[in-house]
Amino acid sequence: MPTITPFLWFDGRAEEAMNFYLSVFKDGKAFNVTRKDGKVLVVTFELAGQRFMALNAEPIFKFNESVSFFVSCEGQEEVDYYWNHLLEGGQESQCGWLKDKFGLSWQIIPSALMKFIGDPDPAKAKAAFDAMLKMKKIVIRDLEKAIEGKAA
Repeated sequence: MPTITPFLWFDGRAEEAMNFYLSVFKDGKAFNVTRKDGKVLVVTFELAGQRFMALNAEPIFKFNESVSFFVSCEGQEEVDYYWNHLLEGGQESQCGWLKDKFGLSWQIIPSALMKFIGDPDPAKAKAAFDAMLKMKKIVIRDLEKAIEGKAA
């Protein structure tokens, strides 16, 4: 059975990116570094069970938000951890999205958000969704506050 591995294009910083991601995702593993003429060409690594390959190449293509990596977090502590670490040198966006220092987009999302915006009570779901739209980093307590007044 075939496997699908995200293959990322970095402007000469593939090994640096791999090492950065391995420092953030504690269960990560480096598999190999392929060199050509003494320079890093391709690195292979794993984060949270997902294998990645990264290429060192010329600065021709840039990452954009049309592709992002969704990090599902169990609670606010995890959200804060991944948000703060991946944001280092990067840029905040809206609704739990950020770009890291390499320009790669990440969604740092607590499982509670999906539960709240999928609530069977349309008023609660809308309140949670509207609250999320005002956030950069998702704050679970602020979502809870938004839906407290919407209880049936």
